[in-house]
Amino acid sequence: MTTSERPDRPPGLRGGRPNALQEPHPGAPSRALRMRAADGWEKFMRRVEAQRDTGA
Repeated sequence: MTTSERPDRPPGLRGGRPNALQEPHPGAPSRALRMRAADGWEKFMRRVEAQRDTGA
């Protein structure tokens, strides 16, 4: 029984469209909105840590 091995490809080369940005699904948040939310979460966590350290 012979198995065909797939050729090695560098990451990102799938389907002939390297590094193609996928369109978000309808109703899904945009990348910009997700980045803003992540930034806000990091600020929130830093503030919580600072309050925890001061005992407030």
